[in-house]
Amino acid sequence: MDWLKENKIPIGKWVSDFVDWLTNNLSWFFDFISLVLKGAIDGVLWVLQTPHPFIIIAMVAALAYWLRRSIGFAVFVILGLLLIINQGYWEETTETLALVLASTLVCMGVGMPIGIAAARRPWLFTALRPVLDLMQTIPTFVYLIPALILFGLGMVPGLIATVVFAIPAPIRLTHLGVTSTPTPLIEAGKAFGASRWQLLLKVELPYAMPQIMAGLTQTIMLSLSMVVIAALVGADGLGVPTLRALNTVNIAKGFEVGVAIVLIAIILDRLFRRPEAGE
Repeated sequence: MDWLKENKIPIGKWVSDFVDWLTNNLSWFFDFISLVLKGAIDGVLWVLQTPHPFIIIAMVAALAYWLRRSIGFAVFVILGLLLIINQGYWEETTETLALVLASTLVCMGVGMPIGIAAARRPWLFTALRPVLDLMQTIPTFVYLIPALILFGLGMVPGLIATVVFAIPAPIRLTHLGVTSTPTPLIEAGKAFGASRWQLLLKVELPYAMPQIMAGLTQTIMLSLSMVVIAALVGADGLGVPTLRALNTVNIAKGFEVGVAIVLIAIILDRLFRRPEAGE
């Protein structure tokens, strides 16, 4: 066994050299990406933090009632957000929401087209499958290191890590939804002279919408699960007080932050879940 250990394949060194090459040759590109993503996060933060919290609560409650047609859910939204303010975590909650919304937007904006392309080209999904498996199973802390090196401290590396962790969900579920479209529907569309784009927009995507919405809610939940890990690379939000509670063994603070995270998760899940899937 010693000879096997002595002839170690330098996988770690190869990755380290590749990251060094990226840093030395493409730093301008990563600076541009960081600037764009930081601008997007700052824009969401401005929308959430500039108005009075009561205005944001009223708007979210109105959106909840409009989407779900449930007075009970709207009241739950109001009481849940008021409880977060009462516990003193409103600013951290808006920072977490900014990270979650930005990462969800990136995941859906990138994941849906990739899922559609993979559904149209089976060889592409065959090539993507091991990559998606790797992204979902590799420990998050492993790719936090290159994200930290390439993008520095702050919200951006937290956003990148969240996207890498969550994007397989919309890719897989979009692919599943499009490929599960019944053949008779597609043949009927072709019989009426529909082009490939018309088939996609009028037949396949409408049929795949339940799976796509499931991918959206999964992306939101996976993004929320990353708030603590994102705090390790300097991302603001509810992960920061969670880490402080962990470091000081503060049960009270940990439970308070946990309640805030759970309330946000429930509200976002109920807002974007399809009616026939839950209530």
